[in-house]
Amino acid sequence: MDLTKIDVLDKGYVRLIEVLGTDLSVANAARVSYDKESKEISPKDIKLINFLLREGHTSPLRHTAITFEIYAPLMVARQHWKYVVASTHIDDQNGWNESSRRYITEKEEFYIPNKNKWRSAPANSKQGSGEPVDAGTGEFYSEKLDDLIAYSLNLYDKALTDGIAPELARLFLPAYGMYVRYRWTASLQSVITFLDQRLEHDAQVEIQEYAKAINEFTTIAFPNIMYERKKINNGD
Repeated sequence: MDLTKIDVLDKGYVRLIEVLGTDLSVANAARVSYDKESKEISPKDIKLINFLLREGHTSPLRHTAITFEIYAPLMVARQHWKYVVASTHIDDQNGWNESSRRYITEKEEFYIPNKNKWRSAPANSKQGSGEPVDAGTGEFYSEKLDDLIAYSLNLYDKALTDGIAPELARLFLPAYGMYVRYRWTASLQSVITFLDQRLEHDAQVEIQEYAKAINEFTTIAFPNIMYERKKINNGD
């Protein structure tokens, strides 16, 4: 298993780039109030971590940082980005840099759900999805989306060939399904807030898949904190 990259959807991925801090960093950040410090993680530290998470005293989690590289359809990236910029106490705990088609013309890739991935509208809600549609309907829309992308790419390529600036030629590209690459740096507090919201059953399925990958990497980087968080969420 690649411990630095997890494939998501048909062409996407999450990569773990860098981690600053450990479980012990969080415990020591909390303990500094009493001028105490541990050199190695101990049962007392884990008990302290449990207390912090259980009581919502999560500011010590800001003394960490994780950087991910994410390759996702624009509809996922914009959901993620809107969540980041709408944060309150964690605004300054986030970094975001994204590739731009003003400057690059790398290979265009698009998310095309297969025939079994198209979902119906929910019966009792204005957002989210219901059950999968039948395979015949799904296949029809997969083919139509593929045709639309091919047509748009032809126009995009022609515009570039005719000397149109890339920042304008990109208007021909279907936006929501096009993959974009970005790096997200966030404190552990911010990452956990993201996971609490985007692992929920009513989050869009595609962003749930990215949240699962982020959760897996975060658990590797901060095993004790994520284990105690899981216990608390399960009511243990």
